[in-house]
Amino acid sequence: MEIDIHRTFWRRLLRTCWCTILLVVALHGLAYAQAPVNKYLVKDGKMFIELSKHLSPAALDSFLVQFNLTDVGLKQFFQSNTADSLRQQGWQLEQNNDQIVIFSKPFMVFEHIKNPVDRIIFTTNEAKSTLSRALNRGVRYGYNRFKNQNAYAEKDSVVTFCLRNAPQARNVFLAGSFNAWSPTALPMARTDSGWVARVTLSPGKYWYKFVADTRWTVDQENQLRENDGHGNVNSVFYKTNTAFRLPGFQNAKRVYVAGSFNNWREKDLLMTKTGRGWELPLYLPPGTHIYKFIVDGQWYHDAANPETVPDGHQGVNSLLRIGTPYLFKLDGYTMSKEVFLAGTFNDWRDFELQMKKTPAGWELPYTIGPGNYEYKFKVDHQWVLDPANPLKVGNPDQTGNSYLIISPNHTFRLRGYGNSKVAYVAGDFNNWSPTALPMKKEGNDWVFSVHLPAGKNRYKFFVDGEWILDPANKLWEQNEYGTGNSILWIEQ
Repeated sequence: MEIDIHRTFWRRLLRTCWCTILLVVALHGLAYAQAPVNKYLVKDGKMFIELSKHLSPAALDSFLVQFNLTDVGLKQFFQSNTADSLRQQGWQLEQNNDQIVIFSKPFMVFEHIKNPVDRIIFTTNEAKSTLSRALNRGVRYGYNRFKNQNAYAEKDSVVTFCLRNAPQARNVFLAGSFNAWSPTALPMARTDSGWVARVTLSPGKYWYKFVADTRWTVDQENQLRENDGHGNVNSVFYKTNTAFRLPGFQNAKRVYVAGSFNNWREKDLLMTKTGRGWELPLYLPPGTHIYKFIVDGQWYHDAANPETVPDGHQGVNSLLRIGTPYLFKLDGYTMSKEVFLAGTFNDWRDFELQMKKTPAGWELPYTIGPGNYEYKFKVDHQWVLDPANPLKVGNPDQTGNSYLIISPNHTFRLRGYGNSKVAYVAGDFNNWSPTALPMKKEGNDWVFSVHLPAGKNRYKFFVDGEWILDPANKLWEQNEYGTGNSILWIEQ
């Protein structure tokens, strides 16, 4: 009898273990089926990239842009399942199976490094604090999507956030990227339909959550959500600054707007039908944007907007400016018949921006947002550099492009090289052209101001023909040549 009792006990224990294992495996698989992982985080002195094998190409692209990881070789890994390019940059493969892949890269401090190969210099606290700085990095447009309601009401610059229901809650707060995620700084007021809070916001993209009785929750009515890199999912809200409107066409089934801001994707931005026509509020960054409406498959420019540019197909595109224009000028060439302006700001469309003739030459006001741009003039079908601009970067045909910096937000300063003859700064921001950006001498220092995007920026100085790391910057990472690049983090 005692043996039978023992056998029964062990059989039940074994059955329980197997059920537990199967349940864990099922839940693990369910987790991946419901929410593919895309994390970029810092712990134990290392950077970690954790990605689900089920990420869509669009989700992967969004993740790489958000955290400035487009050059680490993750796309190649997903295509070939080989990690050679990542290993060359110091990344280690921690885990790789049918569901998930995890890479890590260690941090080290500059003065303690004896062998710089395969090491990265980063301080853990600084790396953590920068993960949320790239919130608006690469955002070319944004719009809100709510389930059972319109987007939050806006009056001037004040946005009214709403939490539906939650009648049992005693205290509710609003927290987000607009108030440093303080859980108690923005109390919400109880109404007959839920809770509300009013926040003054400038145009842009914001993360937020509700804190109901100390419990953090996303906005269930908001369909836009993003992972912040720490594994937290936040609701996303865009404070819009533009409303596209198309009057009429009341019998149309579907109307879209498409333009330079969304790479002219035809069925991306669906407009909403109103009593007068169609409408879609958007957030657009400063700059010049061209667009058209698509009504049941037919393209139309905005008849209510008098500003147009040629579309290259015997028609026109509508043009929208946001911000202050910059005056491009080309002196001379008064005998030329026509001059066009083209550059990275308009995807080098050389038929689009025709300059106006003046007694001294040619000019064109054109609105572009803060940033660094390459450009040229096309004079009677011949490309010409800007003779008034000494800055030039290389291009594939070896002729170079003029380089324009709008609203610089950082000044590079090289100390300790007062006896050097020439010094340049180069990095991601100018395609690493070694002699494109000459620094000016100030006493014993060399300085140069440029616009840097939010997030990670790599750079070096080129002094008297030699590349050097920034001696005043302790942050650097290894490159494919084993010589390292200095790292600079820019806040939004």
